[in-house]
Amino acid sequence: MKNVLILCLLMVAAFMNAQDNIQWRGTDRTGIYNEEGLLKQWPAEGPELSWHYDGLGDGHSSVAIDDDKIYLTGMTDSIGYLYVLDMSGKLLDKVKYGGEWSKNYEGPRGTVTIDSGKIYIISGIGTLYCLNQKSLELVWKKDLFKEYDGKNITWGINEAPLIVKDLVIATPGGEKHNLIALNKKTGKLVWSAAGEGDLSAYCSPLYIEEHNIIVTMTANHIIGVDAKSGVKLWSVEQKNRWSVHANTPVYSDGMILCTSGYGKGSAMLKLSGGGKLVEEVWFSELLDNRMGSMVKIGDYAYGSGDKNRYWFCVDWKTGEIKYQEKGLAMGNIISNDGMLYMYTDRGEVILAKVNPDKLDIVSRFSVTMGTAQHWAHPVIYNGVLFVRHGDTLMAYNIK
Repeated sequence: MKNVLILCLLMVAAFMNAQDNIQWRGTDRTGIYNEEGLLKQWPAEGPELSWHYDGLGDGHSSVAIDDDKIYLTGMTDSIGYLYVLDMSGKLLDKVKYGGEWSKNYEGPRGTVTIDSGKIYIISGIGTLYCLNQKSLELVWKKDLFKEYDGKNITWGINEAPLIVKDLVIATPGGEKHNLIALNKKTGKLVWSAAGEGDLSAYCSPLYIEEHNIIVTMTANHIIGVDAKSGVKLWSVEQKNRWSVHANTPVYSDGMILCTSGYGKGSAMLKLSGGGKLVEEVWFSELLDNRMGSMVKIGDYAYGSGDKNRYWFCVDWKTGEIKYQEKGLAMGNIISNDGMLYMYTDRGEVILAKVNPDKLDIVSRFSVTMGTAQHWAHPVIYNGVLFVRHGDTLMAYNIK
């Protein structure tokens, strides 16, 4: 009996620790958070600003959290830095990792990924770094373009490394080495997938554990790859004018929603044959989300457009547009406990009820701190809403 109790406690501890690891768009890249007791309405002036940290430099990456520590990247004088803060906003450490993107919309793009005591970063100029989480010392690094026949893209590579078991997945965008898997401990190449030979397309890939496949979007295609071998299982053409497909695909119940901006639209794909086959279920030109991602809640998906400047609700199974609302700037979206959290590219943070019949706004406030574009996706953790605007990170109490 004692041994059973110990085992149960260890399982609970492991589960709690897993929930503490926040990567790109939450614990599983869906943008769905699972906190309890959060405010269903904010004060007229917005939720309480608990603290803010200034001086991150340029950048658009989001917050990653592990073991109650906040990890964030920024750029100063073309050099990328990793910042480590505690939950009160105190700077614990700052370390230089290397050169960063400084040609346009300057600074790091991809959110860091933390796994098994290691920190993984893909810079805007295409270097994949692995750092020791405790010492912050370099363990290994790979130049994705020089070593894997890729080349950079118009606005700098934007990718959060994906960890799948013992592998770290990245997209050099080479003709031969289109999507690669490296040993996460050593950086040694495990497999390479040629895909369709496209360039990278600003997309952070998704792992579908149910079928053991990796799905991502490259310049002209959506591709599905076997996570163990790297064998390409299928591809679907998806093009737009600028070859930008910056949204991680959304998966649920055997269906994958892939959204693109610049007027292209959204494709819903259905898997079959254990993930080895795919067919298009519906396509919507109206639903052209560029880089704000979407969230699936129940039988519906929510998000904003790009050229089609609306906020949408769409029926997951049929593609029927349930509502399209004007009047707000475009932006990104996450969700928690029946509420939508929307951060527009004009700096407004909006709280709305999940409602497939209308955009049901209950609260809103404007972000007045920070610099440059309002592009970083917000994060919810332990009753706090983290919003990054350029060189400033803000922590709002929403408990």
